[in-house]
Amino acid sequence: MEPYKIFIVEDDRFYAEMLSYHLSLNPDYEVKTFFNGKDCLTNLYQKPDVITLDYSLPDKNGGEVLKKIREVDNEVQVIIISGQEDVGIAVDLLKKGAYDYIVKDADTKDRLWNTVSNIRKNQNLRREIDTLKEEIGQKYDFERSIIGKSEAIKKVYSLIEKASKTNITVSITGETGTGKELVAKAIHYNSARKKKPFVAVNVGAIPRELIESELFGHEKGAFTGAVARRVGKFEEANGGTIFLDEIGDLDLTLQVKLLRVLQEKEITRVGSNEVVSYDARVIVATHKNLAEEARKGNFREDLYYRLLGLPITLPALRERDKDILVIAKHIIDQFCEDNKIKKKSLSSEAQQKLLSYPFPGNVRELKAVIELACVLADDTSIDHEHINLNSINTTETLLTTELTLQQYTQRIIQHYLDKYQYNVLKVAEKLDIGKSTIYRMAQNEELVIK
Repeated sequence: MEPYKIFIVEDDRFYAEMLSYHLSLNPDYEVKTFFNGKDCLTNLYQKPDVITLDYSLPDKNGGEVLKKIREVDNEVQVIIISGQEDVGIAVDLLKKGAYDYIVKDADTKDRLWNTVSNIRKNQNLRREIDTLKEEIGQKYDFERSIIGKSEAIKKVYSLIEKASKTNITVSITGETGTGKELVAKAIHYNSARKKKPFVAVNVGAIPRELIESELFGHEKGAFTGAVARRVGKFEEANGGTIFLDEIGDLDLTLQVKLLRVLQEKEITRVGSNEVVSYDARVIVATHKNLAEEARKGNFREDLYYRLLGLPITLPALRERDKDILVIAKHIIDQFCEDNKIKKKSLSSEAQQKLLSYPFPGNVRELKAVIELACVLADDTSIDHEHINLNSINTTETLLTTELTLQQYTQRIIQHYLDKYQYNVLKVAEKLDIGKSTIYRMAQNEELVIK
């Protein structure tokens, strides 16, 4: 959780430091002071949550600064603090968007503390409502969010349904781009925890020296740059689900700490001795073979068994029969709707080209290919030439995919046809096969020849 940012704008330095010290007693607050309106306005890019604004500043009055703040950021709450009790000015500023008007007296500190506390509660409640509306509003019917009709994906549906009925740890494996986070969300939003947070953490994307703080939080001053207390992802996910993506990349030292956290259901923030309990369902994902990583000594065996829970293996796109076309249609419809363009459809040649390609990048690659095709197609038909396939390592993927000899032959010939602009004679010469073989396969709709 990010620190709660408060700007104090006050030309009386002693008074500014007094307010700053008082508010800083809350370790979650990050307080900064400014002594004129200009410095406050030039620092609005830091996105403060609250600004306390002295009405009488050396360069501008509070009304002018409030107007400028509202032009830049309409979300930040502004509290006017004034040495004069002028009802007319107060009413005018409240109309212009100030949250409160506080007169400088012996009770100012306490009133300010209570006002900031109320603002924060209201902001948190509003954000929680907005998040719930957004998340629950998207109906997580996993048979709609995870598109497909193949037997391979139907097995995944069955496991998602089983996982959703309990709090068992789930381990999701599959190649990059197969939709591991989508499956994790489907489990969460169909479970009893769906009204609580879903917190996703890509373990592999966080530097090793920061991952402990990211997961378990830290106290103010725990290390250089720790300017305020920070709640970690496990606490943030309390009552809901924490999704640890690319768990196979977690450093061995952190694996020991994670194992203890999972066993004890407790975390300790960096720089603290306080033990904090949490209640979060754990879902992990990886493209690695964790059993093999454990055998090699790259992943702790005890943590592997702790995380295994209910294993769900996501099939690669090339193993899902004609799901490629079902997903492609869904992507086309969604892209056209989002961009307010005419609906498009795939020509038979475009369909064949998609089906003959192994998609090493899986659904993520298919999405990129289809969205580009929607842009390139001027008419309502997406044709063969609009499908741009640029695999980084097509040959390696082709050879590691389990296919029949006939399917391998089909893909190799199609690759050469695409490469040599469908010059059948040239392809026959390159592969040392007869032209009749190519024409026969095309007649049986195993190949596309333009």
